[in-house]
Amino acid sequence: MAKFAANLSMMFNEVPFIQRFERAAQAGFSGVEYLFPYEEQPEAIAEQLKKNGLTQVLFNMPAGDWAAGERGMASIPGRENEFAEGVQTALKYAKALGCKQVHAMAGKLDAKFTLEEQRACFIKNIQQAADVMAEHGIRVLIEPINTRDMPGYFLTTQKQAEALLPEINRENVFIQLDLYHCQIMEGDLLKTIERLWGKFSHIQIASVPYRHEPDSGEVNYPWIFNQLDQMGYQGWLGCEYHPAGRTEDGLGWLKKAQP
Repeated sequence: MAKFAANLSMMFNEVPFIQRFERAAQAGFSGVEYLFPYEEQPEAIAEQLKKNGLTQVLFNMPAGDWAAGERGMASIPGRENEFAEGVQTALKYAKALGCKQVHAMAGKLDAKFTLEEQRACFIKNIQQAADVMAEHGIRVLIEPINTRDMPGYFLTTQKQAEALLPEINRENVFIQLDLYHCQIMEGDLLKTIERLWGKFSHIQIASVPYRHEPDSGEVNYPWIFNQLDQMGYQGWLGCEYHPAGRTEDGLGWLKKAQP
């Protein structure tokens, strides 16, 4: 049966971040993910995880100046030292939270560099991050993000990510397969899942096109969940969506998915 992780950056926004762990547990989630933990001390988050019996499933490495529009730096030449510092920061949190996978955001295309230069930078940075994390049994994830929500992002399709894996050539690097982004950019979800089997270690879900609860829109998620069960998927399903209203009021789909 599928394991669902609440994304606390998007869900339960009715209360402050540190209170969302309890809300997630009370709502029936057994795991959590979020964009960034760095405004809180790792010990405070670890206490919430333990108190509420939650697994820390995933979070992002530092991604630069988010408020200014930066979306990572792994593909941006000249910021290698900053990226490496972010790896160490993420490692500190991952160890404290018992988290076994972190996502390295690629960053946006930069006209000062060629695509080939940014690609080479991305590969080298992900290799180095993977080597650091491998010593602690932690996976590094790369995620294609659609061009509508994040124009100019370096990594946009599953095929692009798939082509990068053999060049990165690290056993602990996997794709973060967000079905919301994939549906917008490529569609053909089941066949994409089948093609990428063994190359992804985390799935995220949201309705398309509005990124709400996974019981509306153009994707038949109950059918997808059933297919993943039959295929033997053992990973988590991260609920990275914006609730259409109060978070708890839209969780009827969760009760059906894990009765």
